[in-house]
Amino acid sequence: MFDIHCHLLPGIDDGASTLEQSLALARIAVADGITHLVCTPHIQPGTYNNNLNTISSAFSLFSYALVEHEIPLHVAMAAEVRICPEILPMIASGNIPMFKAPTGEMTMLLEFPHSHIPPGSDKMVRWLREQGIGVLIAHPERNKEMMRNVDKLLPFINMGCKLQLTAASLVGRFGDLSKIVAIELLKRGWVSLLATDAHNTNRRPPVMHEGRSVCESIVGVELANMLVNEGPWSLVGGMFAPR
Repeated sequence: MFDIHCHLLPGIDDGASTLEQSLALARIAVADGITHLVCTPHIQPGTYNNNLNTISSAFSLFSYALVEHEIPLHVAMAAEVRICPEILPMIASGNIPMFKAPTGEMTMLLEFPHSHIPPGSDKMVRWLREQGIGVLIAHPERNKEMMRNVDKLLPFINMGCKLQLTAASLVGRFGDLSKIVAIELLKRGWVSLLATDAHNTNRRPPVMHEGRSVCESIVGVELANMLVNEGPWSLVGGMFAPR
């Protein structure tokens, strides 16, 4: 399985605090059947002031430690980017690492605030698409405005955005409403992939098999497998050696 949204890099956001915690999370991921993983620390100006340099430094430390400790996990790096005007100059200067597809297309993992969809978000997404940047919306089932009305996603879907569900949402770990919304999005056929959004070893570990099992019960084995393999690969395959 592929996990292309998680917070395993040490000490740069609200995920793993230390390299030891990063390695513990990596071991959990491997035990769960995750073979490929993209580390996506937060970029949220004023809160998590990450950029290409800070993420690259933490990623180098982590990837070297995986080899040293013989943890069989293929890794790459990108970022989870909070939508805000401040990211525009960062994009222009190449300071935001993104997913790279086998075709070479770049995609940004875009996060909305948990409470709402900021005014002008559609214009920001349209601008990204005009620059040739794909958009993957992180965990829409946990955004309160989208939870109240999933049709709020339609303008973004119509612009070609893809949706990423959190695997744990499907088993109720983010509450009953998030689970209901996640299942509704699956049934509508709007979901492109699952990911863990892992932050720690206890409450939010890098575990996907439970969510994948729920997917299988709703949409069948073939589509459930696509959501953890071919779906993510289509966005990040250019960051890994060919399978």
